[in-house]
Amino acid sequence: MGRGEIEHLYPVMVERRRYLHRHPELSYQEQATSAYIADVLNKAGIEHKTQVGGHGVVGIIKGSRPGPVVALRADMDALPIQDEKEVEYKSEVPGIMHACGHDGHTAVLLGVAEYFAARREQIQGEIRLLFQPAEEVCPGGALPMIKDGALDGVDVVYGVHLWTPIPVGTAASAPGPMMASTDEFFVNIHGRGGHGGMPHKTVDSVVVGSAMVMQLQSIVSRSVNPLDPAVVTIGSFQAGTVQNVIAERARLAGTVRCFSETARKLIQKRIASVVEFTAQSYEAEVVLEYIPGYPTLVNDETETNRFFKVAGQLEGLKTELTPPIMPAEDFAYYLQQVPGCFILVGAGNPEKGAEYPHHHPKFDLDEEAMAHAAAILISLTENYMDEWEPK
Repeated sequence: MGRGEIEHLYPVMVERRRYLHRHPELSYQEQATSAYIADVLNKAGIEHKTQVGGHGVVGIIKGSRPGPVVALRADMDALPIQDEKEVEYKSEVPGIMHACGHDGHTAVLLGVAEYFAARREQIQGEIRLLFQPAEEVCPGGALPMIKDGALDGVDVVYGVHLWTPIPVGTAASAPGPMMASTDEFFVNIHGRGGHGGMPHKTVDSVVVGSAMVMQLQSIVSRSVNPLDPAVVTIGSFQAGTVQNVIAERARLAGTVRCFSETARKLIQKRIASVVEFTAQSYEAEVVLEYIPGYPTLVNDETETNRFFKVAGQLEGLKTELTPPIMPAEDFAYYLQQVPGCFILVGAGNPEKGAEYPHHHPKFDLDEEAMAHAAAILISLTENYMDEWEPK
C-alpha cells in the first residue's frame, strides 16, 4: 500500500465525515446513518447485511483465495451535546453532535472498504466490516452484533479510535489491559421534606446525599489496593426546587472504572454498604440500582506487537506505548471472543481547533488522522493475511 493510495481515499473520507457530522444520531437511533453506510457499500459492490444487532451493518469482502477472516470495526453513534463549533460542517441537529469521533471512524472504514473492494483478487480470505451502533450507551451495540453472528468465523479483529489527547501523526496502543471497565449506579434517596426553617421536623435528602458523596469518595482511597487503578465518580446530584424547602427526595448517579475484576466486585460491594448504612444513620430510605457495563479492554499481545511492527513502517506516523486509560469501550467484547488490537490514533492539533477533550461541545479533530487510521487498518489486514498459515 503506497502513500498515494491513501491520499486518493482521503478527500472522500473528509467529505463523508463532514456529512455525518452534520447529521448525527443518538445511540440506538442510527437509522439514517445505517442507511447511508449501506448505500455506500451498495455503490462499491460490497455484500452487506443490515439490522445486525439493531442498526448495525456488516460488510463482507471475499477474496479470490482461501484465508483468514479479518474483522474491522467502526462505531457510528453521536452524543446528546449541543455543537458549539463555528464550522461549515457543524451539526444540524439541535442538541446532538459527534463529540467523540465516531463520524470519523465510520468514514475511515468506508474508505478502507472501498480500498479492498477494488482489490478482491489480491485478498487471501475475507474482510468483515463491522459498522456498530450504540457504543456510547450501555449495554452497547457490540454484544447484540456478536449475538447476531458478526464475529462468526472471524480470526482477528482490529479497531481504531481517533484520539485528540495525542497529536496527529502519532498512534498508540498497549498489550493487555488498556481501557477500563465501566459500571453505572443510581441512588434514590427518600427522606422527609419540610420547611427550611424547621429542619428538626425533616429528614433532609440533600444532607443524606451529600454524606453519601463524601463517603463514596473514600472507597478507592481506603478500600482498593493503591496499585490497582480505580475511579468512583458521582456525575449527577439532583434534589430540591427552591431555597426554603427541605427536599424529600434526592438522586445520585455515578460511574465506576476499574482494570481488575477483583477491584470491580469490591467497589460494587462497598458502594452498596456505604449507601445502605449512610441512609440508616439519617433514618432515610434508599434504593440502589447498580448496572454492570463494559468489561476491561484487553489487547492481544501478538496483535499489539503486529501493530507496532506495521504502523512503525508507515510514512508520517510514529508509534508509542500508551499507559492504561480510564475511558471504556465496548470493543472489549470483541476482544473477549477473538484476538485483536484496539489503537488510539492521534487527532489532536490546536492549530486546527482540535484541542478540546472528547465529549466537549467544541470537540473537533484533525482530519489528517483519518488517513493514518485507514493506513493502519489496511496494513494490519494485509500483514495478517500475508503471514497467515492454515491450521
